[in-house]
Amino acid sequence: MKESNTTITQISLMKQKLNAAKLALEEINTDRNEKLKVLIQFITHLSLACKGQNIELDNKLAKLRHHMHNFEQIDEALPELVDIERLLKSQYSHTMSRLEDSRNGLNRVIRQIQRIDAAPDKLKKEITYFKQELNKPFHTVWEYIPKVEKLIFFYEEILKHQFSDADNYKILPQHILLAKELAAKISEIEFRKDQRDQILVIKEVLLGDISLSHLLDSYQTILSLLLDNIAREKTASQDFLFSLNDALLIVHDVVNNVHNNSQRNEQLKGQLNQEINLRVNSTGELVTGADNLNELKTQLTVQLSSIRDALSRKEALEQREQTILRKSIESMRKELNAMSQEASNYKEKLFEHQKLNLLDPLTQLANRTALEDRMEQAYRNHIRYKTPLWIAITDIDHFKIINDNFGHSTGDKTLQVIAMALKNSLRDSEFVARYGGEEFVLLLPDINNDHISILLNRVREKIKNIPFKFKNQRITVTLSIGAAQVMENESLEDAFERADAALYQAKNNGRDRVVIDI
Repeated sequence: MKESNTTITQISLMKQKLNAAKLALEEINTDRNEKLKVLIQFITHLSLACKGQNIELDNKLAKLRHHMHNFEQIDEALPELVDIERLLKSQYSHTMSRLEDSRNGLNRVIRQIQRIDAAPDKLKKEITYFKQELNKPFHTVWEYIPKVEKLIFFYEEILKHQFSDADNYKILPQHILLAKELAAKISEIEFRKDQRDQILVIKEVLLGDISLSHLLDSYQTILSLLLDNIAREKTASQDFLFSLNDALLIVHDVVNNVHNNSQRNEQLKGQLNQEINLRVNSTGELVTGADNLNELKTQLTVQLSSIRDALSRKEALEQREQTILRKSIESMRKELNAMSQEASNYKEKLFEHQKLNLLDPLTQLANRTALEDRMEQAYRNHIRYKTPLWIAITDIDHFKIINDNFGHSTGDKTLQVIAMALKNSLRDSEFVARYGGEEFVLLLPDINNDHISILLNRVREKIKNIPFKFKNQRITVTLSIGAAQVMENESLEDAFERADAALYQAKNNGRDRVVIDI
């Protein structure tokens, strides 16, 4: 009886434990189902986010979402996961490849935009900085879309700038500024004497009450005069070559005549020599066979007279030959002297033109053409000798204010003073050129990283301390400078763009500072 009660108690305890285990299992199943539901919802939403990229992948994901509706069908979805994983990997590689192609496409488009000269300077700076950003690869589509939007913005700004006032022919401040700039430019150009009166009239028109048609006509006239001067220079070159050819033909004819006369004279002298030899031989025969002294004397007199006559003719021939030769040599000397003088004059003109073509007429610094030549030379030395090479771009801060408030002539003088100060700040091995407007470019070889900042800040401070005084008003003129070192295996163009981006950053950070791209 006691054993039976014990058994019942144990069974009762086992039932309680079994019920507790059932409750715990139900709680586990409920928790698992809740988590599976969250996971299924996540997978469903994730699959929807991937929709639209690949038709095969879309179909596989749709089947996966269908099987995920019921827990019992999850096992049926498992075989699909292998194919979906393969398609996802393939789609990721395809997307990365397309993004890289798209980035390259944006680079091509931005290079085309940079060729548009009519774009405002500020926009050009932004485009250059944007191009720097395109050097970084895209990792998602969401990095690509803002770049496309930015590119569209650039196009809109350029079109807005191009077609603003397209239907408005009123004279605007920018037209007056263009007229004054053209007047200043033609003052720097050396025109021919017969063109100067026309240039003075054009200059008076440009500095007076200008109309748009007068402005366009002035540009067209100046361009025509410059093209005419270029054509004349070309004609002058041709005339020099023609005169050189004529002089050479004259020399050639003289040489031929001397040669022909010499040959004829040689033949005549040969004949005279033969005649003299015959006369001498005959005289010897007369002496040998003579029987009568008086007869011999008479015959010898005749023979000697003939020999004297032959010798006189030979002497006259030689004198005539010498005279012709002297005249020919004198003629050639004159032609060669004239040709040498003309060549010297032409060489001097070429040198002056070459010098003018490589100098900025306002500042007398090297111009953009000379800068490009010097950059190539410096780059070759950098590659050959593995020496450091820095490119620095400087820009005069608020230069437009000087022009607007004090006039363009004051602005020109400011550029000249700063240009001379920049040139005097550099060593012989260093180089400065006017790049355009108020921008200057410095080429600085053989300077290490520790000294470049010191050098550029010294230049900046020197310009800042120049005592400019306009209309009895003390003005401080400052520079913003951006610099970059040409890195290993880097092109000059890339280094120049980095220096330009650094200058843009210096401008944005408050001006009157040096920013170095490291």
